[in-house]
Amino acid sequence: MSLDFDAVNADKILIRYDIVVESSEKPEDIAKQYLPENQFLRQIAQDVMNLKSKDIEKHVSEALETLSAEDIIEKGLLAGMDIVAELYGRGIYYLPHVMVASDAMTRGTRVAEAALSGERKYKGVVMMHAAEGDPHDIGKNIAAVLLKSNGFNVVDLGKDILVDTVVAEVQKQKPDVLTGTALMTTTMSAFSRISSRLKEVGVELPFICAGGAVNREYVESYDMGIYSAKAAEGPGLVINGKA
Repeated sequence: MSLDFDAVNADKILIRYDIVVESSEKPEDIAKQYLPENQFLRQIAQDVMNLKSKDIEKHVSEALETLSAEDIIEKGLLAGMDIVAELYGRGIYYLPHVMVASDAMTRGTRVAEAALSGERKYKGVVMMHAAEGDPHDIGKNIAAVLLKSNGFNVVDLGKDILVDTVVAEVQKQKPDVLTGTALMTTTMSAFSRISSRLKEVGVELPFICAGGAVNREYVESYDMGIYSAKAAEGPGLVINGKA
């Protein structure tokens, strides 16, 4: 069953599993430093920030009359998600806000990509999964949204993914970065096994691991392991991991 984001009022669903401190800052004040000057791009960024899934396709279509699809994606849609990521990181936005904003960005991106003359250029390919035996994927899904909003092509394998499947897909698709999440201590050992298996087949790449079951000491105990404490750190870690 898919969610009807048009019917979702994110302000009525305030669920956040990793919040530390509530913020008194206003979203509008924080957004000022991120909003583009161009009126069309500003409107699109505000649509994403304000969760306007119903309006964004129309505004992107209007912007395409004067702006390139690349600029609309990079300077409008992604600028809006940058604001959402910042608000989430500061504890102002919650999980529902991120998911509805992601839907708005996806709708707008679909319209813009249809007008591209060639394939969209990405910063890199990130392959994501939740550990074998682990049915929890909320953290992974949030990280995927933030990575997409930062210009990465995300290959999401899903949850409860076998170690053998992860290794095979890495060999097949050759991502720049691999990520894994584990919320159960009984599943986190999959990460060290993935690391060992990848080395056995001669593959080495940054392997970012996160989730309530893991900590820095564990992740850094095996080859390629990079620890992430929260989803908002994902884009920065991926960029550093690729460097």
